[in-house]
Amino acid sequence: MKRIVRGWRPALLLLALLGIWELYVDLGGVEPLILPAPHAVASALFNDRSLLWSNFLVTAEEVLLGIAVAAAAGLVLAVAIHFSQSLRQAVYPLLVASQAVPVPILAPILITWLGFGILPKLAVIALVSFFSIVVTTLAGLAAVDADLIKLMRTFDASRLRIFRHVELPAALPGVFTGTKIAVAVSVIGAVFAEYTGSNSGLGYVILVSLPQLLTARALAAVAILCLFAVALFALLTLAERLALPWAYEPRGERSQ
Repeated sequence: MKRIVRGWRPALLLLALLGIWELYVDLGGVEPLILPAPHAVASALFNDRSLLWSNFLVTAEEVLLGIAVAAAAGLVLAVAIHFSQSLRQAVYPLLVASQAVPVPILAPILITWLGFGILPKLAVIALVSFFSIVVTTLAGLAAVDADLIKLMRTFDASRLRIFRHVELPAALPGVFTGTKIAVAVSVIGAVFAEYTGSNSGLGYVILVSLPQLLTARALAAVAILCLFAVALFALLTLAERLALPWAYEPRGERSQ
């Protein structure tokens, strides 16, 4: 029952915000061509469903592949940094600096290097997404109970065996957390990449719709992107619960 109540709260808040938005536009607070009312956005979702769906499939492919690349690269890099203090000192500042590079500047450069295919888009998405995975994975690896490591060493466990049986399982919640954060920013990265060089995708739909004052269509594309990010986040949360049920147990139950 409590879960049902918690699930209704965001829905009720969303309905309230949509109602305020609808009233603001209907009462003449803003020109509908600049900010369409929610019912106009809903109409665009229906009327332009074929266009939006075909372009959504393009963006969804880019996002899913980009997240996969970011997760793989982030996990490998985090493990490498965890094993090597010298590598941490050399690479970590560069990782932080990479997140300060503006995507609108980086995307055209990548397109010049890699062409107008899917590769530059994957590179942009992976670049803006992988940092959260690296940071949260490193935090999980660093938070391992020192007593467990000492216990493994008393049994003459190798460094690799300690990592495999103690450190990696402890870091998996951090991997999932970083990936869930990456889901949100990956959608933003995909839109910027499509802005720079693309003839398809929801980012392209937004780019060409705004100059034509098809704002309702552009906002419909934004709504689809938001729903897609929420759906991916929910799927990752479900996967985490299934893969790591012990991570969701109350602390009192874990100690029993």
